[in-house]
Amino acid sequence: MIRTLIAAGLGLAIAMPATAQHYVPAPAAKPKTGIALPIGKCVNMGNHMEPPNEGDWGRAIADDDFRVIKAAGFATIRLPVRWSTHALEQAPYTIDAKWMARVSHVVRTANRAGLNVILNLHNYDELIVEPDKHAERFAALWRQIGAAFADAPGNVWFELLNEPNRAIDNRNLLKILNPALAAVRASNPTRPVIIGGQNWSGVDSLATLELPDDPYVVPTIHTYDPFDFTHQGASWVDPSPKIGRSFPVDGDLAYLDGNLKKVRDYMARTGRVPFVGEYGAFDIPAVSLDQRIDYYRTISAAYASIGIQSCAWAYTNTFRLREGNKWIPGMIEAIRTTTTLQ
Repeated sequence: MIRTLIAAGLGLAIAMPATAQHYVPAPAAKPKTGIALPIGKCVNMGNHMEPPNEGDWGRAIADDDFRVIKAAGFATIRLPVRWSTHALEQAPYTIDAKWMARVSHVVRTANRAGLNVILNLHNYDELIVEPDKHAERFAALWRQIGAAFADAPGNVWFELLNEPNRAIDNRNLLKILNPALAAVRASNPTRPVIIGGQNWSGVDSLATLELPDDPYVVPTIHTYDPFDFTHQGASWVDPSPKIGRSFPVDGDLAYLDGNLKKVRDYMARTGRVPFVGEYGAFDIPAVSLDQRIDYYRTISAAYASIGIQSCAWAYTNTFRLREGNKWIPGMIEAIRTTTTLQ
């Protein structure tokens, strides 16, 4: 079955597969332990500031982007930032002043547009490979970031490390993160800090994720399931999933239901409420717009149906929601969130 959606403000009829209605958003889950964040509708500023240099993987962020994002109904942006290539290799590991000023300007501009900001540390590849060797530098980077944003509004939230993987797993995660968290707490004693678990923070990481004894820490997960649909044709994946996978096929929704159960079990066991920091599907011509719309709507609505908010990957440089000066028809309307905020 196909239904028709009239894209808001565009006057366009968009075909919407009925599978998009499989899940119904519910009120935001409330934590019994710690805090949850009022993320609402959220988009990642993907491939903007996490390349080696801004602009390497697409256009740079423009100040007006945040007015556009807010006008589209988003409440939050997630800002991936590569700090490691903009800091001294040796102690005191000073972050380049121009880079700090640029990131500060972007965060301030997003805030002034009325958006919450998740500011993270992204693509510190050397830390992932040799965590013990880089742990001191990692903590020093966060000491400087924390001090720079100590006076930022309360809706600027820190995420210590994007997608722990390779040599960092849930067994040694806190060994690496705790000194960085302590560095943040020296200047930001109550600012929310986000932590994801092993294996790129997949849903299964929740089973063994341990968090610091800190009431202002929030867990996060990422999901790109089914990977052979969301990453088909992706050149950075080896081997790259073959092009031609559809969504959903038999078993996809059952698998998604299994992931939702894992999240519900985690909330029941810990009392904490996580959020989905990344989900999305690669925008290649071989994947129809209808399929991408169905994927974004299904995933965002599925997690919203258990009270979990989510952040779509991404704005305009990769897995695009927006192309040129226009939102891709139907994509914004596809993204769902919970019916209330925390």
